[in-house]
Amino acid sequence: MKKKFMLSALVLGCGTVAFAQVTTPSPLQISGSVDTYYKYDFNKAGNIKTYFANEQNSVSLGMIDLALKKTTGKASFVGELSFGPRGQSQSIPNALGAYDETTNSFNIQNLYVNYAFSDKFNVTAGYMGTFIGYEVISPAANFNYSTSYLFGSGPFQNAGIKASYAFSDKVSLMAGLFNDWNVYQDFNGVSHIGAQLTIVPATGWTAYLNVLSGRAAGAAGTGTIFDLTTAYQITGQFKLGLNAADYTVSNDNGGYSGVALYPQYAFTPAVALGLRAEFFNYKGVGTAANASVSSFTFSGNIKSGGLTFIPEIRFDSDKDFSQGFANKNGIIGAKSASQFSLAAVYTF
Repeated sequence: MKKKFMLSALVLGCGTVAFAQVTTPSPLQISGSVDTYYKYDFNKAGNIKTYFANEQNSVSLGMIDLALKKTTGKASFVGELSFGPRGQSQSIPNALGAYDETTNSFNIQNLYVNYAFSDKFNVTAGYMGTFIGYEVISPAANFNYSTSYLFGSGPFQNAGIKASYAFSDKVSLMAGLFNDWNVYQDFNGVSHIGAQLTIVPATGWTAYLNVLSGRAAGAAGTGTIFDLTTAYQITGQFKLGLNAADYTVSNDNGGYSGVALYPQYAFTPAVALGLRAEFFNYKGVGTAANASVSSFTFSGNIKSGGLTFIPEIRFDSDKDFSQGFANKNGIIGAKSASQFSLAAVYTF
């Protein structure tokens, strides 16, 4: 299951030694990814700007992502930095000015510590990839290279403190207190509460029921998001994923809802084909009407060692003109957009 912990999955210490005892630390673990891509929009415009793979008819950079992990006894830490547009100017926060590459050269994706009180109970504190949603910032953990509207509209990171308890190998619960979305510091105090119920109904099937609620600094209301993320490895070749979410801001201040389906089939261990079918709705503020968009993304994954090639064709339909798609003459107002991209992602 691809969760929004990026490449740095939570390291849990399961030992039973006491504080006063001497423990042998584990080696420092280094992992990460590098990615680049080419994109061509068939309207010859910069359409379908779902955060990443935005540049038209260009061989472009993604990012280099570096994650460090280390465990000593029951304590562990994760630190993850990204360099490049995908992890810097196209991800938030971005130092002094969002979407301005001149303000810094990196972005912190994860920076947190963890303590495992037992093999069932652990506490994590710091800046963490969000637990909401199916897709993540790092392309190494996604099947599709371009990202969904659900991903771009939800949180990227949640700074805070959370506690997790495993009732069994099939049921666990996380609850925590968090800052506003995507910020190192919460300017109106720790403002959000969140929880995640993890259920394993069958072998190869995991479901995450998520909720996050709070009032951001300067917001007109309290925002609450309910999110379902699940994936089922039905056979050795066929996997089916689903992400459904509803976000509502109180006092009729908008939000969104959407659902994305991810069927994937592996013809061989090195070749797979997948579809993302997404239907997304922007909730109107006050008396404003809702606006919807649909998207179909066909992606291949061709692997050789640590390298994955991702050829991708995407078709988006915008019947309510919410996206500002341009036609072949550069005039805004097109109801649809389509693109081809080819990405190369290396993981280590």
